[in-house]
Amino acid sequence: MNGERILSHNQVRAFQPEKLSAPRDFFIPEVIKHRANKDTAAKNGTDTLPLILEIGAGKGKHALSFAAAHTDKHLIAIERTRNKFEAFTKIFKQQCPNNITPIHADAIAWTVHAIPPNSLTRIYLLYPNPEQHNPNQQWLNMPFFEFLLSRLRAGGEVVLATNIDSYMAHAEQQAINIWQLPYSCHRIPTDSQRTHFEIKYLARGDTCWQLTLKKPEHYVTRFDNWYATD
Repeated sequence: MNGERILSHNQVRAFQPEKLSAPRDFFIPEVIKHRANKDTAAKNGTDTLPLILEIGAGKGKHALSFAAAHTDKHLIAIERTRNKFEAFTKIFKQQCPNNITPIHADAIAWTVHAIPPNSLTRIYLLYPNPEQHNPNQQWLNMPFFEFLLSRLRAGGEVVLATNIDSYMAHAEQQAINIWQLPYSCHRIPTDSQRTHFEIKYLARGDTCWQLTLKKPEHYVTRFDNWYATD
């Protein structure tokens, strides 16, 4: 099959993006519209601008520091919780970085309606809710994860961080057995300060872990040619 990697679909029920409505007040950011328009993208350089997605941006600590350190990349930072998003946008408006797009929405519905296939260079999932009582909602257990991989470019990465050993161990097994992705896993340095959670966990002596998954060339999902119609 020309080197294509076929997922273990029989172990993952199919995600159904067509059943999700667009979030309230939905809009597609200009940075995505420009990339879709090849003439405009070539003119303003956004055809080669790496596009990064952060899901669960919280109060924006990682997003703002990332944008300041990577002015040649554009970060779309999604946060669902209103009070956290308001804290994020307050600082965002003070600093006015031109390479962040803050989004207040449910990340799954928003990604389905806004992100085209094969467009993201990296996806950050930093300290998600471990869902210890509902493991089906852990990122690598969700059918949506296949859709998320379809939005990632070949060679792109998913970066997952957690302070829960069992969550990380299970995510590693899912990367191998279900998603068939090459990965690396390492301890996060004790002086790292990417998010408020990371600072809190490291300060109290927790071990924090990072799992970096890479999407190989010729990786196949069931959504590689799926686009929202609205």
